[in-house]
Amino acid sequence: PLIVFSKSKVHGKNNILKMKGQLGKGENVILLANHQTEPDPQAISLLLEKEHPQFAEEMIFVAGHRVISDPLAIPISMGCNLCCIFSKKHIENPPEKKQEKLLHNQRTMKKLSQLLSEGGKCIYVAPSGGRDRPNPDGEIDVAPFDPNSVEMFWLMAQQSGKPTHFYPLALATYKLLPPPNSVEKKLGERRQAHCTPVHLAFGDELDMANIPGDSVADKKTKRKQRADHIWNLVRSDYQKLLGSHV
Repeated sequence: PLIVFSKSKVHGKNNILKMKGQLGKGENVILLANHQTEPDPQAISLLLEKEHPQFAEEMIFVAGHRVISDPLAIPISMGCNLCCIFSKKHIENPPEKKQEKLLHNQRTMKKLSQLLSEGGKCIYVAPSGGRDRPNPDGEIDVAPFDPNSVEMFWLMAQQSGKPTHFYPLALATYKLLPPPNSVEKKLGERRQAHCTPVHLAFGDELDMANIPGDSVADKKTKRKQRADHIWNLVRSDYQKLLGSHV
């Protein structure tokens, strides 16, 4: 009831058809996206379910641990296919839980590798490891992508034994349930929901093996340039969404 469907838009529908064709052949699709609020999986599903019900229903979301521990987020997460990971922002807190969290993350990555090896899976991941928040000017900007996160999924895809396709995805869902302006370590954030349109933009398939900057010899620099390139694509599509509809 919070989404104003009459004003909500999905861009890149031709890319959705392309992804569905790839999934139908037993190949994988990984969506490298921004993340704005806990109901993002539900928002994506609701905007896609009329035209692409199976694609929406079977999408798998790599989510932060708070979606299964925060009382506000738990009901929002029910009914979604989730693989939960503790982000670097929260893995050290509290210190005595660090090892347990690291083991949990290892199990999750093993499960994701297994899913990719099975083939025919569409996985959403936010390489920023958190939600988009206001910049110093008060504007909501796409959080930078972590090069190691992008690299990890690229390596898993290569090791899966199945063709895996990467696409950028931009979400404009922030007003639905804005996060606090700062990263909170404890549960119990004050939140306020709004009735709003939401928008998605599925970008063109990425050529992960030939991304600008790949000619650089240094591995660390290469990873950063790859992540920054994908982030710029998502950010550009996000800004177009804002300019067109919000």
